[in-house]
Amino acid sequence: MMNRWNRDSENRSECEGWRSYLYKYIFEASTPIGKYFDITLIITIVLSVIVVMLDSVHSINSIHHQKLYMAEIIFTFLFTIEYLLRMVCVKSKVRYATSFFGIIDLLAIIPTYLSLFFPGSQYLLIIRVLRLLRIFRVLKLVQYLSEADMLVQALKDSSKKITVFTFTVLNLVIILGSLMYVIEGEHNGFTSIPRSVFWAITTLTTVGYGDLVPVTPLGQAMASVVMLLGYSIIAVPTGIITHSIINTSMAARPIIISEKTKDVALNIACHNCGLQGHDTDAFFCKSCGAKL
Repeated sequence: MMNRWNRDSENRSECEGWRSYLYKYIFEASTPIGKYFDITLIITIVLSVIVVMLDSVHSINSIHHQKLYMAEIIFTFLFTIEYLLRMVCVKSKVRYATSFFGIIDLLAIIPTYLSLFFPGSQYLLIIRVLRLLRIFRVLKLVQYLSEADMLVQALKDSSKKITVFTFTVLNLVIILGSLMYVIEGEHNGFTSIPRSVFWAITTLTTVGYGDLVPVTPLGQAMASVVMLLGYSIIAVPTGIITHSIINTSMAARPIIISEKTKDVALNIACHNCGLQGHDTDAFFCKSCGAKL
């Protein structure tokens, strides 16, 4: 009985040691092998995205369809193996599978399998370009990650104001579209209120397609007012977000951190869920709470 327990313990320790080394190479860029793995992964992602884009060009697809299809199969096979290895490394597989990069990694391989049943769905593989976000960790661009966190926080703080602003603009374009429908009428192209609302949206946002224009003097005068109003409205969300960014940056704690400490914090990956890019003063994972 004791011998059996010893054998089980040895097997378990060997498995944990194997998983630990694999985890270090796949999730952490602090080691040379880990950095080479990430660089190779990024190059492979870029090549797979190029293959998907070339496959959508009819002149290229008609000549090199088989080669592009085989290349896509190979890329999908490699990404599938990589995803399975990542799932093996982490302790909490559910945490990793439901994390941002875990979902992106899964979505990067699903379209190929779906294309077997739904032709054309393989072009959804272009979502693989999101996996290139790992380049921030590989190139140790930690300052960009902190700036991104500040921008996300500013957007969260201003979400209520943006919602009120969007609702106000929605009511405005409905009113303007309805007025233009009454002024111009169906004989001038404004055949319905929804079509007139579409005109109001394109005019207010200063996009303008030119396929629907007012003809009467009153309609042209109103269109001029809507165009000028559009320039004024553009400044509103800009001011809201800018104010939130200033408040967020002022509230940020001024900590002086060395570049070496930044690199270490950037390369730390949670052994439980695989999350990377933790704060420099973090002792626990901000996703699952595991100790770093």
